[in-house]
Amino acid sequence: MSAARRRFTNPWPTRPPPGHNNVIRWALAHRFRRSTEPPGGAVAEATPSFSQPRAAADELTVTWVGHSTVLVQIGGLNVLTDPVWADRASPVRFAGPRRRLPPAVELRSLPPIDVVLISHNHYDHLDLDTVRLLAARFPGARWFTPLGVGSRVRRAGARQLEELDWWDRCVAGPVSISCTPAQHSSGRGVVDRNRSLWSGWSMETTAGVRRAVYFAGDTAYCPAFAEIGARLGPFDACLLPIGAYEPRWYMRYVHMTPEEAVRAYEDLCRGNVTESALVPIHWGTFRIADDALDEPPRRLRSAWDAAGFPPRALAMLAHGETRRWSPGSASDTLKHS
Repeated sequence: MSAARRRFTNPWPTRPPPGHNNVIRWALAHRFRRSTEPPGGAVAEATPSFSQPRAAADELTVTWVGHSTVLVQIGGLNVLTDPVWADRASPVRFAGPRRRLPPAVELRSLPPIDVVLISHNHYDHLDLDTVRLLAARFPGARWFTPLGVGSRVRRAGARQLEELDWWDRCVAGPVSISCTPAQHSSGRGVVDRNRSLWSGWSMETTAGVRRAVYFAGDTAYCPAFAEIGARLGPFDACLLPIGAYEPRWYMRYVHMTPEEAVRAYEDLCRGNVTESALVPIHWGTFRIADDALDEPPRRLRSAWDAAGFPPRALAMLAHGETRRWSPGSASDTLKHS
């Protein structure tokens, strides 16, 4: 990662993310492409069952709110990733990708939020109206962003905020939080492209029963996964994006296919695939690419089976579903809530 001329770049030997000409080219092609919307009910829904107000310190829960928004209960803390409660992933309310499913948890039903993690500043991952609501309701929450993202979040009301570079680490009470590399891009307009950093996040308890979660944010497949696993693993759960991957000539540099998500999981969890769960995110909520909303999980299951990984380690959550890791058995088995 470099910041030459105040712009960030991906360090791996790949083509840079597409420029604005390619964005326009894809947008025009997408505008006239026939929609492949799935039928209603194609994305399964469930009633959340996270712990109120908090889970026990030795328990871990993961609840999929929608897209990349996940409620993680770890070390007795409540953590939100990329919170977006907006109807559209867009700078305006009358246009742009519209939410296909409402957030599985209403803002007013959230438990007390202790930590919020932001991966980057794209509209489907950073919604400033949501930030304002969360900051007003949970003024004591600690916010963590990659470099260059914090100023927007702070102006929206976040009081306790820290900006981190890749591999930086902070401690939030009983949880260690690390900023991890990702292959992506940033920008909310024409003039700010790649002027702020993008990242994933790792969470790990610092005492008692070890719990660890990796949140990839938004990323293409890249060499960083093996290093993340070696430095910060093993993980109980790996939250990996599996959607918005077509067309490949454009999306391959910023988003993973389901097959690449399986490769990333293997890199992250070498020697530990029977104990770590892959939790798919970034699908089924906003249609921001040419793949159908219900296609990613089908391809993921096929790739998973082909890899020979245990079925129980694929935590394919329904929209709103909670998965729980509870102590009490020798294997600390993954439980289905």
